[in-house]
Amino acid sequence: MTDQVVTRFAPSPTGFLHIGGARTALFNWLYARGRGGRFLLRIEDTDRARSTPEATQAILDGMAWLGLDHDGDVISQAARADRHAEIAHQLLFKGHAYKCFSTQEEIQAFRETAKAEGRSTLFQSPWRDADPATHPDAPYVVRIKAPREGATIIRDEVQGDVTIRNDQLDDMVLLRSDGSPVYMLAVAVDDHDMGVTHVIRGDDHLNNAARQMLIYQAMGWPVPVYAHIPLIHGPDGKKLSKRHGALGVAEYRDMGYPAAGMRNYLARLGWSHGDDEFFTDAQAISWFDLSGIGKSPARFDFKKLDNVCGQHIAAMDDAALLHELTEFMTQHTSYPLDDQRAKRLEAAIPHLKERAKIFPELIEKAHFALAERPIEPDEKAAAQLDTVSRGILTELTPQLQNVTWARDALEALWQSAAEQKDMKFGKLAGPLRAALAGRTATPSVFDMMLVLGREETIARLTDASGGT
Repeated sequence: MTDQVVTRFAPSPTGFLHIGGARTALFNWLYARGRGGRFLLRIEDTDRARSTPEATQAILDGMAWLGLDHDGDVISQAARADRHAEIAHQLLFKGHAYKCFSTQEEIQAFRETAKAEGRSTLFQSPWRDADPATHPDAPYVVRIKAPREGATIIRDEVQGDVTIRNDQLDDMVLLRSDGSPVYMLAVAVDDHDMGVTHVIRGDDHLNNAARQMLIYQAMGWPVPVYAHIPLIHGPDGKKLSKRHGALGVAEYRDMGYPAAGMRNYLARLGWSHGDDEFFTDAQAISWFDLSGIGKSPARFDFKKLDNVCGQHIAAMDDAALLHELTEFMTQHTSYPLDDQRAKRLEAAIPHLKERAKIFPELIEKAHFALAERPIEPDEKAAAQLDTVSRGILTELTPQLQNVTWARDALEALWQSAAEQKDMKFGKLAGPLRAALAGRTATPSVFDMMLVLGREETIARLTDASGGT
């Protein structure tokens, strides 16, 4: 076995990239990247009826959004069918496999008799040790010769040693009667040929490991290190399903979750590094190890996801955040991002990013920077602009012409104005928010003024007060 770590992600292209599959991909990516190894991508498209190019593209798009880059070309399992069949024939030649001519009716009859007699219903083919000279000219499948005594031990980095009695393993079919290879054979051959050293996947594949090990051992191949991860459950402790909410990575992308936050949350979902909840990609790559994966199913917690994503938005470099945000807006909003709006949004981001968990929240808070005159206040904001408030704005707006355009000076001006009116500044803040943003929930009025600039601020206040 090579000294270099090689991991792989091997999804079936029969739908979207599931959140569980994304976590599996992430764990493989982290493990390989943290050890200077290679992370490979194989599309297990042997089910031609259900595999579609659109589903394959959805997987590639989801991984690209998550930032999980793979090494080398994407491998198509279906394209390697001849190689899989070649290995089955090698096993036949070595005596580790045999041709089975039993019909489906004979197999069913065997099982019914075994059940009636209280025996194991695992099929035992009468052709296992038959003389080839007795083989009929009839369709056959190729089966592996599984050991019938002793036990197979899966040495798993997460589950520990898992022992499976060999009398519970049947003589698995390798090639169907039409000569096509089965999935179990294809996986073992592909993992070997791709040089995969560590198979990190969901624990629903744990029993498959014992059957795939039969192929490794019969071929004299080194068995990879196995790590079978518990599946993700919903908040109620049941297997994650649509009733719990979004299942596909693309749905979270479209809802406006930042990719860095999703990586952080998915890494923490079933794996831990002390009490660390928030961490960077570099830290995750440095820290990630199979020993940190728990044996119990992880529970998907939407509040924790929101919290982690909020921390990532707050910690993100302003330029990087602006890039992601504008990309999201281009895809999912109707705001035309002309140069003026883009400049205001850029200026607003430092004042907004610590108050949003997902991009739509950030966009809503940036409404004042994206809106154009005349500002149309919503119902609550319009109620703030009564006759008295409009009069105060009319009186005070001219004072903005000559004040130094800095936060301290603006605060002092409006605080002084409030004192002169014998009112608290909060009474002035409502009409100001309504005039500047058309909303009652906004960033600080002074942050908005600084972002909008003197000319735009005065213009909006003049509009709201009914002036010209």
